[in-house]
Amino acid sequence: MAAQKKAPIFCEKLCIICRGARAGNSLCKTLQNIELKITGPNGCPFGKARTNYYGVTPDQPIPK
Repeated sequence: MAAQKKAPIFCEKLCIICRGARAGNSLCKTLQNIELKITGPNGCPFGKARTNYYGVTPDQPIPK
């Protein structure tokens, strides 16, 4: 039986920077852009987990 992936809750619901950036906060967007330049297009480990789970980078909303 394959292990089921857990949803990456931190990046989606708890991260102040990612949540704020996706909501349109300009300061959070600036900080997130700096983070993405430093850590790569998928961001921090929590952002990478979100990218793997939902298929979108931390700066994009989840498709409906």
